[in-house]
Amino acid sequence: MSVLTDTALQDRIDALQAQSTAQEAETNRYFGERAKKGDLSWDGLDDAANRFMADKMVALEPIKAEFCAMLCRALRATRVVEVGTSFGVSTLYLADAVRANGGGVVIGTEYEPAKAAAARTNFEAAGVADLIDLREGDLRETLKVIEGPVDFVLMDIWTEMARPALELVHPHLRPGAIVVADNTGDFFRHAYRHFFEFVNEPANGLKTMTLPFQGGLELVVKV
Repeated sequence: MSVLTDTALQDRIDALQAQSTAQEAETNRYFGERAKKGDLSWDGLDDAANRFMADKMVALEPIKAEFCAMLCRALRATRVVEVGTSFGVSTLYLADAVRANGGGVVIGTEYEPAKAAAARTNFEAAGVADLIDLREGDLRETLKVIEGPVDFVLMDIWTEMARPALELVHPHLRPGAIVVADNTGDFFRHAYRHFFEFVNEPANGLKTMTLPFQGGLELVVKV
């Protein structure tokens, strides 16, 4: 049974998820070949990798997106921040949850203009564009202004941008707010080290646990 309130929206998301899944073999092959050559860095993608990924959806897995939607419902979230919108698939889950909670806003961020354009098309087609504030550009600029307390944050971004994003959103987290970060398990753990340094600093008032989803999913709570 879908966690979404709109069955037509579920059908639209299923189609987008299928497109994303179809790209995975090409993406895995590309990074596998780069890894064999030893020319990948834990500290970020180079220009060639960024160009390769510019048209890739890389949608959050359905089970993780559903989990985030359920957390938003449980929090009665009305102000959500999504760091790394891509084509907007996970954004649709978040917007549906915010709508079910009585309305609010999902603040999205996307660096690639083509992805932002595709996301806006998806939002309009799904009838949730009025719930989404998609900000195009470098997140270190787009997240400088966040009006009001934040209930929930989804971070599905390249690891080198995780800490800068969290530092910008952190002052706006209300007590009990949740931050979810994708792929924090063993393989990418070292790449997330700067993110975890911030999370584990006692003065920041955060508690965290790595959940056993595929690749690891970090659940961070503002206490």
